[in-house]
Amino acid sequence: MYWDLLSSPQIDALDRSIPVVLPVAATEQHGPHLPLATDRLIGEFFCRQLDARIGDAVLILPSMSVGCSEHHLQFAGSLSLTHESFKTQAIDILDCVYGHGFKNLVIFNSHGGNQGVGQVILEKFGYRHRDCQLAILTWWRMIAPELLPLNESGPGGVGHACEFETSLMLHIAPDMVQVDKVTAPQNTATYSWAEWDMLRGARGGLYRTMKEMTANGVYGDPRNASAAKGEKIAALVVDKGVRIINDLKR
Repeated sequence: MYWDLLSSPQIDALDRSIPVVLPVAATEQHGPHLPLATDRLIGEFFCRQLDARIGDAVLILPSMSVGCSEHHLQFAGSLSLTHESFKTQAIDILDCVYGHGFKNLVIFNSHGGNQGVGQVILEKFGYRHRDCQLAILTWWRMIAPELLPLNESGPGGVGHACEFETSLMLHIAPDMVQVDKVTAPQNTATYSWAEWDMLRGARGGLYRTMKEMTANGVYGDPRNASAAKGEKIAALVVDKGVRIINDLKR
């Protein structure tokens, strides 16, 4: 069910144990071949699939479609909130949901730049509302072990507008993928201890803008992307999401 498609009396009649999902995403460049809305489209697709599977057991809020993307602002079209603005907006929404009596809350994230502030939200809101369950889920972290066998591009191949995101977009919205503009990786190497991708964490943090990480805005290798792979990824995420939603309700 979608929060904003219900009437006020319909919301009021719901069991307050139902998990409520806040999708958070980004509006930012995704290289020459994917649209700025990539993260939002992926996150909202997963939420639609959750609704199709367990619509009466989940309540989905309107998406926060602009996230923390300052590191992308050197590329035209990218939008960003500051960490403070993002945190304030998310907590304000969650406070309203909590005020209506719902205490099983999920932040569903589809953008890497939201992860750091997401943990701050989890700790800040969670401490203030200790009678509440608040979880934060980032789709690729939910299923990282299952994604490894699908990763044909190897270390450094899955980061941004990469093999996985391009596969998902080929499955979700193939007409929005400019396949003729898919190129070989342009990752800019740095220290070995600072290298990372979606599946392999760095040993230490090193700040770089996306322009410093890759000349064309793609971090990784989208050449191994396929719609079939995107379908497999989507099924894994949704299956895991259903299990987590059911866990929270219990």
